[in-house]
Amino acid sequence: MKIIRLNRLALFVFYALLVACSSVGDKQDSAPKSAPDVAHIPNAVPRDEPRSKYGNPAHYEVFGKRYYTMSDSTGYVERGVASWYGTKFHGKRTSSGEPYDMYAMTAAHKTLPLPTYVEVTNLENGKKVIVRVNDRGPFHSNRIIDLSYSAASKLGILAKGTGMVEVRAISAGQAPTSVVSEVSYPETNALVGLYLQVGAFSTSSRAEQIKKQLQQAIGDAVLIAPLNKPDGNLYRVRVGPLANVEYGDTLANRLVDLGYNDVHIVVE
Repeated sequence: MKIIRLNRLALFVFYALLVACSSVGDKQDSAPKSAPDVAHIPNAVPRDEPRSKYGNPAHYEVFGKRYYTMSDSTGYVERGVASWYGTKFHGKRTSSGEPYDMYAMTAAHKTLPLPTYVEVTNLENGKKVIVRVNDRGPFHSNRIIDLSYSAASKLGILAKGTGMVEVRAISAGQAPTSVVSEVSYPETNALVGLYLQVGAFSTSSRAEQIKKQLQQAIGDAVLIAPLNKPDGNLYRVRVGPLANVEYGDTLANRLVDLGYNDVHIVVE
């Protein structure tokens, strides 16, 4: 009975921490009133650390959706949309139990082990940072990572609120993919494309059927992107390229209302 009580207590503590860092209240999130110079803040330095005691359950649920925590981050690479969080959560506990510091080089991720170190590249301007993932989130279907204020500032996504990024897990002693740069390149969407993926199907005929349905429902371009896999091809139905993330969010909500429940933003 004592073991059962302790397990329940640990689970309760985890969910309390999770709700604290992911709740949506009346107070709007924002940057600090007096914007500090974050240029002197160094990147996180990957090192071997024990796993967070409460931040790594096998699975958990938020807003009715279940997430499965990865047992290992080795080889993890993903492209998608990054967001950031600031004053609303500053000083509050993260899912790992540590206080959130918006001036530190940290981030939140839904499924990576806590802690994990990742290199984040802004695909629109070439800037790179290294952050320590110590929190859960963002619980928005079209976001893959939530960056601290300082990390977002260094990547140049504060003003827009979001950015198209590549997230790559790195371990202690592992060099980043290239010299971490804060040099600004001309911002352009020509380097990457932003799409809404509506579904991935094992047959081209099913993909063509969904494509025709979408073309009748919306005025945006719809394409089929084949993916060759050893265990069989996939035919991914996508809408785009899209003008920006905001339009992608709006269109995603519209498609969900039309019954397409697996819609999500992809960056390629």
